[in-house]
Amino acid sequence: MPNRTLIADGRTWSVFPSGRVTQYDMDEFGLIFMTGSGSDRVVRVTRYSPHGTRSREQSLAEMSDQDLVRLFDHSQPSDTSPEAGYLP
Repeated sequence: MPNRTLIADGRTWSVFPSGRVTQYDMDEFGLIFMTGSGSDRVVRVTRYSPHGTRSREQSLAEMSDQDLVRLFDHSQPSDTSPEAGYLP
């Protein structure tokens, strides 16, 4: 999976598609933002609908850093998201 790097909230984040398939497959994709390691690891998750390309990998590659920051600003903690392993 492709990986992007983003500086937001004073940290360097790795950004990659979640790989989770939802009922909106091909219309809505999940992104995972991850920073730190071990007990200091922070994971955030968001979903987005790409414009143009419908491939998860291609849409992430085409996204501007400004768009990634916007998505990061709307992301949620991983403990509330099925993409990061949360099960209600």
